Amino acid sequence: MSLRFHEIAESRNRILNPVSEHHVALLGELTGLSAGRRLLDLCCGKGEMLCTWALRHGVHGVGVDISDVFLAAAHARAAELGVTDQVRFVRGDAARYVAEPASFDVVSCLGATWIGDGLAGTIELMRPALRDGGLLLVGEPCWTSPPPQEVLDAFGFPEEMFTSLPGTLDRFTAAGVELIEMVLADGGSWDRYVAPQWWALDEWLRANPDDPDHDGVREFLTRSRRGHLLAREHLGWGVFVLRPA
Repeated sequence: MSLRFHEIAESRNRILNPVSEHHVALLGELTGLSAGRRLLDLCCGKGEMLCTWALRHGVHGVGVDISDVFLAAAHARAAELGVTDQVRFVRGDAARYVAEPASFDVVSCLGATWIGDGLAGTIELMRPALRDGGLLLVGEPCWTSPPPQEVLDAFGFPEEMFTSLPGTLDRFTAAGVELIEMVLADGGSWDRYVAPQWWALDEWLRANPDDPDHDGVREFLTRSRRGHLLAREHLGWGVFVLRPA
């Protein structure tokens, strides 16, 4: 899927996952963040989590993302919150980012486990940067009930790409990490993430009728809207707090 389409779609979103500001704040509390702790956020998007945790908890950190558009928003947010001396943003492929070994207290990858071709591979990418006793935060969809075929057809991926919550636990265990906490999204959280994208895409389509990507963006909007409404009762999402076993 075109990165540009996602940049257009998420122009109205500050958090680029189906979690709320409350969820992000709760995660900061649960992980016991304090001044001087270091966070590496892979596929950081607009840097909301890193910036707000820098403000509230005094953490320092690095965010990595491939989108110039999202990183521009992240730099602007850091300046707005007055944390530019605590955070740094790097443009690049998060799957190829090489951090100083064992140098971060928390390593996160929320909603982007495709960088490691799934949970296990992404966890392996995250491990080297983590200090002894540190925490991994992984955001991942899960099936809350078996999806009908029309849901799978709407998204165009196989059912086994995600699994149930117990199945997700099994995948963590197989990857050599212990699940110690979690913060789950709900239907309303999904709505607040996805529905603003429809508005953003519609506005862009109205303002750019002659753009070469107009038809592609229209198709993206149609598929996104229908897919969400079909999957709303079947697809969940969570941020899972993990510790290497």
